Amino acid sequence: MRSLLWYGIAALAEIGGCFAFWAWLRMHMSPLWLIPGLVSLIVFALALTRIETEHAGRAYAAYGGVYILASLLWLWAVEGAVPDRWDTLGASICLAGAAVILFSPRGS
Repeated sequence: MRSLLWYGIAALAEIGGCFAFWAWLRMHMSPLWLIPGLVSLIVFALALTRIETEHAGRAYAAYGGVYILASLLWLWAVEGAVPDRWDTLGASICLAGAAVILFSPRGS
């Protein structure tokens, strides 16, 4: 369960960091937006190292589903666009895949 907390932290940090770059380039905000953006991306990378798995690739693969859900929540909470049924279906499929990757029993 601790991995889920770290995934949540990673997702918030990655989306926040990427949004800072988006704001600078696409919304013509101050380059000072890059400072918290870079800090957020460092937090993102550090959070992924805390995932309880032996292999980095598996942690990253499972994170994909969490990132999709977090992105849709960002879309709704920050950008004010409500995810539609296709967004919800896609996120559900991805989260199911992430759960299989992260929580399946592994043989030796």
